[in-house]
Amino acid sequence: MGRKFCVGGNWKMNGDKASVTELCKTLSAGPLDPNTEVVVGCPAPYLSLARSLLPETIGVAAQNCYKVAKGAFTGEISPAMLKDLGLGWVILGHSERRAIFGETDELIAEKVAHALAEGLKVIACIGETLQEREAGQTEAVCFRQTKAIAAQVKDWSNVVIAYEPVWAIGTGKTATPEQAQEVHAALRKWFTENVSADVSNAIRIQYGGSVTAANCRELAAKPDIDGFLVGGASLKPEFIQIVNARQ
Repeated sequence: MGRKFCVGGNWKMNGDKASVTELCKTLSAGPLDPNTEVVVGCPAPYLSLARSLLPETIGVAAQNCYKVAKGAFTGEISPAMLKDLGLGWVILGHSERRAIFGETDELIAEKVAHALAEGLKVIACIGETLQEREAGQTEAVCFRQTKAIAAQVKDWSNVVIAYEPVWAIGTGKTATPEQAQEVHAALRKWFTENVSADVSNAIRIQYGGSVTAANCRELAAKPDIDGFLVGGASLKPEFIQIVNARQ
């Protein structure tokens, strides 16, 4: 196997200078499993603050960026700017970006390709809504979203896929470990058939959707779940237990 477990914390639009400082102290104290890669997605105004407070062993990600390096794109930030701040990661295609801000599969794919070309690592998010799941469309939706990214990406070594069933984000509903594993296994099979066996074996697929200290160990034990993208719980001390789910 050899895929390094990877846990991301998505702070979303939460925090202020005081709470970000406190959270960074908590994370710095740990202890965090040295065999797990840890990345935190921080709101843009606090990216420099978080990077300055956290040890180099913890990655800091922006929660979004645009598909070009600079220009007349009011309100956007570019991968070049993130690199300039000493950041290594960005989260792209989160269901909130897709649903609330109307980001299309194609735009997200272009953003992923540009971020990778600029030297960032990318957590690329996919996942179905409750209506899509109930209509039996889970795999079709996830494959469509992944296919758009695959059309733009040739080197997958700096991509982590985050499977986030939209109906389980912030709702307290979690896909059962079996439901999550089923989709992760289907995604891995898709990569084997549509990209390559090597990429399929190497790519890390995180689960996201109401991951907590209570359910993380059972999820982490599944063979095709290679980590988590954690929302609300990443703002709490229990995030450390989630990072350490494989210990």
